Amino acid sequence: MSVEVRDDRFRAVVGDDVEFEELGSGFDFTEGPIWHPREKYLIFSDMPGNHMRRWSAAEGITTFRRPSNMANGNAWDRQGRIVTCEHATSSVSRTETDGSISVLTSHYGDRELNSPNDIIVKRDGAIYFSDPTYGRNEYFGVPRAQELDFQGVYRIAPQNQTLMLLADDFAQPNGLCFSLDESRLFVNDTERMHIRVFDVGADGSISNSRLWAETTGEGDGGPDGLKIDSAENVYCSGPGGVHVFDRDANCLGVIRTPAVTANFTWGDDDMCSLFLACSTALYRVRVKVPGLAAEF
Repeated sequence: MSVEVRDDRFRAVVGDDVEFEELGSGFDFTEGPIWHPREKYLIFSDMPGNHMRRWSAAEGITTFRRPSNMANGNAWDRQGRIVTCEHATSSVSRTETDGSISVLTSHYGDRELNSPNDIIVKRDGAIYFSDPTYGRNEYFGVPRAQELDFQGVYRIAPQNQTLMLLADDFAQPNGLCFSLDESRLFVNDTERMHIRVFDVGADGSISNSRLWAETTGEGDGGPDGLKIDSAENVYCSGPGGVHVFDRDANCLGVIRTPAVTANFTWGDDDMCSLFLACSTALYRVRVKVPGLAAEF
């Protein structure tokens, strides 16, 4: 079976079953997919391959950038630029519309960030990202000593790119997403196998941390990619595939993927195609409820 139904409502969100369409394979480890809503293409990372790739229906898989500083998570900002987490440089970079690249941040105080991992952009232009240590490990990054003594979540201010530490009590923070009204921030912790939620303040800070959900079940994988659809269902990588929660943290079911799924995003004209970064391959499945298109 390609799905595990835990609540009948899953059928209206995902379906009774899904069919996996392989769009590409032979990669080292895929991550960070983002969909361009107007030009109809997907950008995704291959961290160990030091390669960012592009997929479109017309051209298939092509190179977007190589080398990529072992890029991981990506997001579109409000001007249609790509912000990227780089494992090899411990940086958050931005690809301008002319293709040039600038570094937005690489240090907290005088110490190098661990390895920025996943990233999102708020409607006001603020950038939020997680900073676990995975990019300092062999294969997924460049082995080197950790300079910070914590793994945190950060915000980059839209006006002056000031870096703000939001939380420093994660074991390994990873995927993150906002609620539809951006009043709450969800962040998963891969090592602890759960998702936390915070209230977002008017100044962009976060508070009132609490446990929101746990990813449980059979199969390899843990909390990694984390996104919300247009009906406020929360999708999170987890054991066996992609776990789908309703807005009240009830797990409706699991899309059981062919391999460990690090991340995913929605795309195509109706935003009902779910693109899955599954270890060495890229897949597409169709779901019932559309995701959210990038706004720029």
